[in-house]
Amino acid sequence: MHTLDTNEGKPLRSQVWIGKIILVVLHIFGAIGLSLPEYRGLFLALTPFHLLATMALILVYHRGWTDAFPIFGAAAFWIGFGSELIGIHTGYLYGNYVYGPTLGVKLWEVPLVIGVNWFVLSYLTGSVFHKIPNDWYAAFLGACAMTALDYILEPVAVSLNFWAWKWDLIPLSNYLGWFGVAFLIQLIWRKANFEKSNPLATFLLLTWILFFTLLNFTIVP
Repeated sequence: MHTLDTNEGKPLRSQVWIGKIILVVLHIFGAIGLSLPEYRGLFLALTPFHLLATMALILVYHRGWTDAFPIFGAAAFWIGFGSELIGIHTGYLYGNYVYGPTLGVKLWEVPLVIGVNWFVLSYLTGSVFHKIPNDWYAAFLGACAMTALDYILEPVAVSLNFWAWKWDLIPLSNYLGWFGVAFLIQLIWRKANFEKSNPLATFLLLTWILFFTLLNFTIVP
């Protein structure tokens, strides 16, 4: 995949603004659509495509296309997806929960886009902390950020039937499990040899925080 480059290998400032505007438009329309009951069904059906479009956009602005990058991408996808398989079928790692129909096509009862979600969130948080020199500390901060976002996301996800918890209770094990799996993926990110900065990463992560915070007030009972 080719990125948007100048002669120095970096996206032009105007190109970065185009990417940010696209992200803002996607999330404003998503927040409005999900907040209005009469349109919620349509926007829920678009949720997997929204996540895929977001991933495609950050990949357009990614610069580190070495052999190590797709290996990291596959590792993040399958470690995250595999952890969800364990969670769904055993109750270990996260607790007792099941996925609803909102996130689309499932493999062994886990939506395939969940692996995409693990990759994208790992990528964003890894990029945000990429300048920290210590791998373990950076991985710790990345895992903390991922777990914090999951904390904001959980009430929204339950309300939109992304997934459901046994007894409608989100257990502490969910956040501990999230942190552990996230920390592992963050360490792999740190050890992989490719360019880790992305001009959209911090902006998109903040956009997600605002997006799910807003939905906590508009759709969560």
